[in-house]
Amino acid sequence: MAEANAGLFYTECFGMKPLRKRDVPEEKYANAFFGFGPEQSHFAVELTYNYGVTSYDIGTGFGHFAIATPDVYRLVEDIRAKGGNVTREPAIVPSNVLRVGDLERSIKFYEKALGLRVVKRADRPEQKYTIAMLGYAEEHETTVLELTYNYGVTEYTKGNAYAQVAIGTDDVYKSAEVVNIVSQELGGKITRQPGPIPGLNTKITSFLDPDGWKVVLVDNQDFLKELE
Repeated sequence: MAEANAGLFYTECFGMKPLRKRDVPEEKYANAFFGFGPEQSHFAVELTYNYGVTSYDIGTGFGHFAIATPDVYRLVEDIRAKGGNVTREPAIVPSNVLRVGDLERSIKFYEKALGLRVVKRADRPEQKYTIAMLGYAEEHETTVLELTYNYGVTEYTKGNAYAQVAIGTDDVYKSAEVVNIVSQELGGKITRQPGPIPGLNTKITSFLDPDGWKVVLVDNQDFLKELE
């Protein structure tokens, strides 16, 4: 995010609650976390302010994250009233999160590297795209990662606004070993070796998937300590 008060949009439009903030001067960034409930049991939006950065290139690869609402029409009115830009009028349409160049490769990568499984798949030849939703449980039970393949498109610009997907793990060191093995087979690479974040001591590791999307794995126990 480019502005420190960007979180107000999420609280006022979506009714999210500010969960916590943290400042990491050693790495020149600050985070603010927002959600509908505790991070231990709910999806959270993490907004990051990088010191001195006031604008970002969004790129073409990131789609969106989806939130369910009981009244999409009223929500659209609130978004406009708070200065948001409505890019598509309310309708029943498929949603997407990350766009990929080879859907089968991406599915195999996330299945092998993170143990995710396909919970839903749909092909839309009229609109020329296919989606696959991956998760650790069904859509109504947990947050899912949604991958979209647009027919014939193999590459996207990433920009510098999208950061990462964060997932908990019991052992970042063992998880990094698995990701490294899978990356050698399907593509991708470790971008941060497992270890503690300076100033926080929360152990993480990060990697890029075959399309260059960043994923961070966070030690579960360290994460819970950070919430205390």
